[in-house]
Amino acid sequence: MTDVHNKATRSRNMSAIRGKDTKPELQVRRLLHARGFRYSLKNRHLPGNPDIVLPKYRAVVFVHGCFWHLHDCPAFHWPASRADWWKEKLTANQARDQRNIALLLDQGWRVAVVWECALRGKYRLDELRVAEQLSAWLRSGEPEFVIRGSA
Repeated sequence: MTDVHNKATRSRNMSAIRGKDTKPELQVRRLLHARGFRYSLKNRHLPGNPDIVLPKYRAVVFVHGCFWHLHDCPAFHWPASRADWWKEKLTANQARDQRNIALLLDQGWRVAVVWECALRGKYRLDELRVAEQLSAWLRSGEPEFVIRGSA
């Protein structure tokens, strides 16, 4: 199947996809800050360049988009065009995420992943619930935590 956009339009659309300060990431940062958590952003010295770093809790938070990180949820749909290329791209992203999480855990960091579907769309969770779950995890000492949508 061919692309529905010409090359210039597709390029403009793809360049508009943000790699940092996304709406879900800003939402999680706002929720944490409102609960008194202080953090730093994008520590390039840590594996995977975590979105949020909470040194006091020796914890990091990744806010993953369901499409780009190949989340098994109703919000994810395989692209119809260039299926082989997308499969290779997205499975490589997923494998890299797993490697980075393992490296962080080996270094003594605690890792949380907040999926986009928990924050946006049909299966999103209540913001208060997300904030409470994340706060409880940060104070718990558990090494890993995942928040996903209600599907």
